[in-house]
Amino acid sequence: MEGRKVIGWAARDQSGHLSPYSFTLRETSPEDVVFKVLYCGMDHTDLHQLRNEIHSTNYPLVPGHEVVGEVVELGSEVKKFRVRDIVGVGCIVGSCGECFSCKSNIEQYCNNRIFTYNGTYKDGRPTQGGFSSAMVVHQKFVVGIPKKLAPKQAAPLHCAGMTAYSPLKQFNRSDKVVNAGILGLGGVGHLGVLIAKAMGHHVTVISSSDKKRVEALEHLGADSFLVSSNSVEMEQAVNSLDYILDTVPTVHPLQSYLSLLNVDGKLIFVGAVPNPMHFDSVDLILGKKTISGSFIGSTEETQEILEFWAEKGLTSMIEVVKMDYANKAFERMERNDVRYRFVLDVASNKMES
Repeated sequence: MEGRKVIGWAARDQSGHLSPYSFTLRETSPEDVVFKVLYCGMDHTDLHQLRNEIHSTNYPLVPGHEVVGEVVELGSEVKKFRVRDIVGVGCIVGSCGECFSCKSNIEQYCNNRIFTYNGTYKDGRPTQGGFSSAMVVHQKFVVGIPKKLAPKQAAPLHCAGMTAYSPLKQFNRSDKVVNAGILGLGGVGHLGVLIAKAMGHHVTVISSSDKKRVEALEHLGADSFLVSSNSVEMEQAVNSLDYILDTVPTVHPLQSYLSLLNVDGKLIFVGAVPNPMHFDSVDLILGKKTISGSFIGSTEETQEILEFWAEKGLTSMIEVVKMDYANKAFERMERNDVRYRFVLDVASNKMES
């Protein structure tokens, strides 16, 4: 199959405004999966990319890397999927396949990874994401959605959920109670709370104000809530956490958060901050503390979290919207006016270029 025309929603410039856009899918290979897009999550990184805030954006840009769809066509060498299967794709659709990262099943760290959108295929064509009617993806980077998991619920797990799950795996099945901190209660943060609780951790949500306390404790099941602007609360929580999952995608001070970590504690960045962050090395040295980062997860881990979600019976908090609401949804996302993740109902739209 070659030259199939599809309709997406694309940004043409740094305004980030989305409008209908017609393009053709790349030629398929024997190992490709062709699927109709059903749902696509909306991520804060999409907003950065649309506005050319992270790295050079190639316009027109069709965003979307939390994609769930229904298989409509399979290459001759694809054996693990069938037509009408519900499948998903996350942040990358290619890698070199030969480096240490690829051979270790952590292909997201391959230097030649191909991003789902704003990337470049090996033939030089630009990649376009899930804000479109259909996609073609190599089977290596496609996962199966468990039957017990609703497709719209699965969408945010491909990036937001994966971003939290991958670094938290190291603390799973510990022989002691793990004291967890989740900094920021947005799209990634709320999934981080659910994942950490499902792993048996004692979870403290850290937020800049008190307005999400009830949400965190009563709806998401966190064990405690800490207001970072409350100096008394922060002082009482010094040296109390084994790790902090930092999901905040904007510049924020680190010193007070590092003080919350116990000896050997880890501050793990997963929010893509577009400007430099600062810390005092003494805060690390005197507590044997670590600052680290984690980037999404592998295809293998993506399949893991989908199975984990279905097995634990977890439910992410999403708001499903139509494709023509995408611009408004990004405006609301920027104001933190969503509980906690927008998911686009792509298949229901009659998109015209």
